[in-house]
Amino acid sequence: MRKILVTGGMGFIGSNFIRFMLKRHKDMTIVNLDKLTYAGNPANLADVKQRHRFIHGDVCDPVAVDSAMEGCEAVVHFAAETHVDRSIIEAGDFVRTDVYGTFVILEAARRRKLKRFVQISTDEVYGEAEEHPCLETDNLMPKSPYAASKAGADRLAWSYFATYGLPVTITRCSNNYGPYQYPEKLIPLFVTNALEGKKLPIYGTGKNTRDWIFVEDHCSAIDAILQAEGVEGEVFNISSGNELSVLQITDRILKRLDRSKDLLSFVPDRPGHVRRHAVDSRKLRKALGWRPEHSVDEAMKSTIDWYMRNEAWWKPLKSV
Repeated sequence: MRKILVTGGMGFIGSNFIRFMLKRHKDMTIVNLDKLTYAGNPANLADVKQRHRFIHGDVCDPVAVDSAMEGCEAVVHFAAETHVDRSIIEAGDFVRTDVYGTFVILEAARRRKLKRFVQISTDEVYGEAEEHPCLETDNLMPKSPYAASKAGADRLAWSYFATYGLPVTITRCSNNYGPYQYPEKLIPLFVTNALEGKKLPIYGTGKNTRDWIFVEDHCSAIDAILQAEGVEGEVFNISSGNELSVLQITDRILKRLDRSKDLLSFVPDRPGHVRRHAVDSRKLRKALGWRPEHSVDEAMKSTIDWYMRNEAWWKPLKSV
């Protein structure tokens, strides 16, 4: 692939993906379409000058999408409203961006006959991981408006493969962490709150677990899928296999920052809170030989340290 379109490339995972791809593929050019909502931050890619073209536009705008897609061979579709808590309050925004926006991107890709369309879904679409980490063949049982909107986009994308033959591949990744994550999410919120001496709000018992993956490992998995042959119509789970509870994550943060557990503040649980998210990524590992390269211990430390060093990045975001 010489030129690709990345939607939502000013967000957390999108910006890390652009950095990763430009570093790994020296002949690649990336067009980045982003609406610049609160979580789309130009500072995430302020130092990226070469082979990256930013277009300020909405994935729900067919004109902006068609213009951004000009000359591209593939699309990696990150753009979405993503925060579960916000979806409980403003569900309509999630349906519009996550479902209708995906429709607009799919239509443009179909007209232009792109070689690959990677739909970035999420493990949230499965709902609870009960007896085992979820498999790609498990039912989708989303428990929040965010998860439901992503499930809708996920299935809409697959339908364009089934109906029109659009070369769609879908990824469902576990919880990401790393640099440039907006400080409403668990790890950056707790790290920055601890640095500021503020309370760390823990829903319910704090025993809810997630499978945590370093964002660069997620990026390498997407790259492997983008470059692979014969993956059209496939769904791939992406995960590290490192399941940790909120309390375990919090303990790591407090120890790294040398802060007291007095900062813990248990608050009422949120509606529809999933007890366990986890996905089985054996299909991806077997098919493409992908493996995560970062240990959770070292990657978590480096992530916490990044927020310690980059107060100038996160401080303005928390004052909005």
